[in-house]
Amino acid sequence: MERRWAEVDGYIADRLLGDDPVLDAALAANAAGGLPPIDVSAAQGRMLELLARMSGARRILEVGTLGGYSTIWLARALPEDGRLLTLELEPHHAEVARTNLARAGFADRCEVRVGPAVDTLAAMVAAGEGPFDLVFIDADKPSNVAYLEAALALTRPGSVILVDNVIREGNILDPDNADPRVIGARALFDAVSVEPRLDATAIQTVGDKGWDGFLMAVVRGG
Repeated sequence: MERRWAEVDGYIADRLLGDDPVLDAALAANAAGGLPPIDVSAAQGRMLELLARMSGARRILEVGTLGGYSTIWLARALPEDGRLLTLELEPHHAEVARTNLARAGFADRCEVRVGPAVDTLAAMVAAGEGPFDLVFIDADKPSNVAYLEAALALTRPGSVILVDNVIREGNILDPDNADPRVIGARALFDAVSVEPRLDATAIQTVGDKGWDGFLMAVVRGG
């Protein structure tokens, strides 16, 4: 079945996305740099771009850069005066991402900050760097709740918050699962379920990346 999922992803990419030398070059650079192949799929990247465009995002915050593949997709949604800030723990990953973003033509509107995202976000909140129109969280899963809390402090009513890898092959159903990534995903659902500032849902996905999903939320007004 998983092979079929991947084949359908290929069909979607062939029919709806087409060739993309810039993104292909980014993935090749990531592989050459020894980065893990854990980027979103092409179809998921286009989804992120479309959601950013639908929301009219002018300021985007990404938590978890890796090599900048998803960053490029999000940056494509920005107007010319838009800005994207992306946070990455590993200096080497950040350098690969900066090169990929420059090749894609986004060096002028994308900034990569290096360091533990929890610390960077705390400094951003203290400095009043918000609000951001869209926040995409795709970093270490045990910190999901901390990232969510920071996102709420850095957004406004109407902002969109997206979190990747929240289904974990269905393991979120198991309260006894000891995987820290599963524990982090379950904690995220628990936190969102009692958060009065958010309207949220989650969608399961299958494809090149197996069985997983995204949590999607909008910050409430008033």
